[in-house]
Amino acid sequence: MDLLSVSTVNWSRAQFALTAGYHWIFVPITLGLGLIMALMETMYVKTGDEKWKQVSKFWQKIFGINFAIGVATGIILEFQFGTNWSNYSWFVGDIFGAPLAIEGILAFFMEATFISIMFFGWNRVSRKMHLASTWLVFLGATLSAFWILIANAWMQYPVGMEFNPDTVRNEMVDFWAVVSSRIAYNKFLHAVFSGWAVGAGLVVGVAAWYLLKKRHIDFALKSAKVGGIVGLVAYVMLAVTGDGSAYEVSQKQPMKLAAMEGLYEGKEGAGLVALGMLNPAKQSHDDGVNPYIFKLEIPKLLSFLGYRNVNAFVPGINDIIDGGYTLQDGTTALSFEERKARGEKAIQALADYQVAMAEGRNADAANHETILRENYAHFGYGYLETGKDLVPHVPLTFYTFHLMVVIGFYSILFFGILLYFVYKKDLRDTKWLQYVALWSIPLPFIAGQAGWIVAEMGRQPWTIQDILPVQLAASAISPGNIITTFIIFTVLFTGMLIAEATIMVKQFKKGPDPLPGEEA
Repeated sequence: MDLLSVSTVNWSRAQFALTAGYHWIFVPITLGLGLIMALMETMYVKTGDEKWKQVSKFWQKIFGINFAIGVATGIILEFQFGTNWSNYSWFVGDIFGAPLAIEGILAFFMEATFISIMFFGWNRVSRKMHLASTWLVFLGATLSAFWILIANAWMQYPVGMEFNPDTVRNEMVDFWAVVSSRIAYNKFLHAVFSGWAVGAGLVVGVAAWYLLKKRHIDFALKSAKVGGIVGLVAYVMLAVTGDGSAYEVSQKQPMKLAAMEGLYEGKEGAGLVALGMLNPAKQSHDDGVNPYIFKLEIPKLLSFLGYRNVNAFVPGINDIIDGGYTLQDGTTALSFEERKARGEKAIQALADYQVAMAEGRNADAANHETILRENYAHFGYGYLETGKDLVPHVPLTFYTFHLMVVIGFYSILFFGILLYFVYKKDLRDTKWLQYVALWSIPLPFIAGQAGWIVAEMGRQPWTIQDILPVQLAASAISPGNIITTFIIFTVLFTGMLIAEATIMVKQFKKGPDPLPGEEA
């Protein structure tokens, strides 16, 4: 496998990040509104109150506007694996392609089947049938996220596979190991609850806008009730699944955890940085410069969150590069140089195996294959130059992680206060809270984008953890072609986002359709 030019790789990364970033604007709205509109329609079927039907039909309309654009960006995103990341697709397509295929066959077709009933089945099918269709649309969207996030989690922690030296491909040998990975279900739940948070923030914010305008008051209060409950549940569960994700990161991707905390020198009883500013003068992991201008830590919390032991040793960036510390299983961590040597040994063994097979030396080939398998866990390290290559962009990872956490705790407080006023006071009399709700609409979107930056930037330089570095994964196409499509996609996605926002704002200004006998 040959290294590609830095320009090709970086532009491919930029294009994929652009598409994924736009896609994750639309997907969480789909996940969040899917649940909220299903709950609203459930209230309609349970109570027979036509006002709940009015509320659910309005939010289904907003869901539909967003759903189509989310599908479009998702298709483009998957196509890029073949166009911009063909080496990756070749190397692990047998594994990575399976959950994506299941997502397309099962989840997407479920959505496509029942979404037509949901939109056009009012007064054409029974209430219960229509309600079932709405819940199945929500389930289909959630299953889509499930299979896609299983694929992504496998890149973070590759399991259930075996390398075939004859085809130079990784092949799936244990489907259930891929599906049941702890990283997979933590990532799935965290992403889904993030979608719920986005949907809840949008619904509550729009409800607050109606209250400020003194329009559609009953509609706004009903929306705020459902959105508030979903929002509080979502953010509490985001804290729980975030803790689970951090634990898995500490076990499987310690360099990501070190970058998230700006931790260069490991320590026992490590504290969690609650507030801090990194030192911009620090240019390298080993330059001796203090990584912080200032920081405020919660004592021992990082050790507890990462290892469930307040006195556990948390390795820093330098420890991971230098090795020599004791791992949780009692073994000694290898240094970068040791892993690089084993990776080079695996790469050479693969080359020797192929030559031996071509020359009919089966005994030699078997010996080379044994060496390859013994060292394959470090395969990707053989393509890296120095320990510095292992270090992700620390400031970006650190600040986006802490921004996500701050927004999360702010939102728990906000939704708690909101529900207090919804159920114990009168939300109509709290203009300050209505303004807070309105201006808080962007925060869940920002937190979601920040979370994906942490997840993906924090695992650099790996496309597949420890196995395939990014510079080997991209397609050998000219940077000029990628730049051209990057510009096209930027214009296209921005236009789609503006179009969606414009249509949504028009719908918000118009408001819900009037009930029979009610003035428009």
